[in-house]
Amino acid sequence: MRPTRPRLAVRAVLLHEGQLLLVNAYPDGRSDLWCAPGGGVEPGASLADNLRREVAEETGLAIAPGPLCHVAQFHDPESGFHQVELFLLARITGGVLDPKWRDPEGIVTERRFFSPAALREVRFKPDCLPDLAFGTPPLLSPGAFERMAR
Repeated sequence: MRPTRPRLAVRAVLLHEGQLLLVNAYPDGRSDLWCAPGGGVEPGASLADNLRREVAEETGLAIAPGPLCHVAQFHDPESGFHQVELFLLARITGGVLDPKWRDPEGIVTERRFFSPAALREVRFKPDCLPDLAFGTPPLLSPGAFERMAR
């Protein structure tokens, strides 16, 4: 059955000590593609609360979400999968990357911090992640959505 609307997801652009946190979100490591931690938005919770939950599940870290810095979409007409992703800057407020940690859903198989040089050696999406993390990303203030909705 094809979805009737796009799935909404939220992702963290999380820099720590000059490195960007990425995850391999493919069960059993079936892909070499890395992405920002995050996931599907659950109704009834704010974007920030959804991002806190997703990052905790995928990495074991506590974070403080910041401003929106990017919007992307993935659409695969063949499968019907369509996802709109909101990227927020974030910072770590607690926890460490524990090698014993396991994603409760078994989707994220690896988590790692990447320097700008190390990012050139791996495949990741979206292509603008280095600019978002290490450049000067365009930012929307938290109230921007409210202004756009009116």
